[in-house]
Amino acid sequence: MVGPLDPAGWAAFPAEAATRAWAAAALAHAKAAVLHPGADWRSDATWMVGLEALPNAVDGSVDGVPLAGQAAQTVAAAFGPQTWHRAQISVARPGYPRRGPDEAEASFGYRLRRDAAHVDGLLAVGAARQRMLHEPHAFILGIGLNDPDPGAAPLAVWEGSHRIVARAFRDALAGADPKDWGDVDLTECYNATRREIFATCPRRLVPLRQGETILMHRMTLHGISPWVNGAEAPPEGRATAYFRPLLGSVEDWVNRA
Repeated sequence: MVGPLDPAGWAAFPAEAATRAWAAAALAHAKAAVLHPGADWRSDATWMVGLEALPNAVDGSVDGVPLAGQAAQTVAAAFGPQTWHRAQISVARPGYPRRGPDEAEASFGYRLRRDAAHVDGLLAVGAARQRMLHEPHAFILGIGLNDPDPGAAPLAVWEGSHRIVARAFRDALAGADPKDWGDVDLTECYNATRREIFATCPRRLVPLRQGETILMHRMTLHGISPWVNGAEAPPEGRATAYFRPLLGSVEDWVNRA
């Protein structure tokens, strides 16, 4: 596997005037989103999922402020022009994670000890919650919207994990027709792959301040780390915007560099 994010599987970009301006425009919407009565708060109201909560335009701009800077340029060079979906606004608050009323003990334990580490696009399908590749994202672009302390539930990434995921999933899907890959149960493979990653890949914390950006390979294992006691953030909490554009097919997800 060779691509623009090798060998780590992620790259961080410093804040620039352009990304700070974009983040400031997006932050106004994040502040409104956390107060909306329909906001999707989880983990006993310490994490707002915020899927498609940012009303950005298809060119990525927010209220006329363009999505620009080094990270956006890297995306354009590596993946071509984008039609941007409405971004997620992920917000964490002090105490994250707390166990919510509907969260199983095992799930909460994984969130607490392993940052709820996951690979985006693998959805839990059906009553058996079989893991299947239903959302083939091209990449993950995260942009810090405000200025929390470094310990305010920052993103956690497992460096080099995308290589292990690529190998394991290709092996698991080798016997199936590519057109059926999205319906293959990858639960056992996924669980074993995460165990291998935890044992072999360094965990990195990536706190993002306003305008700082992270670009992740679509297969990189990542999650949200617990809020450190005493860490502070603005009243809305630690706010980050995430873009995850979709590829044309699961086959592209598996085979693209």
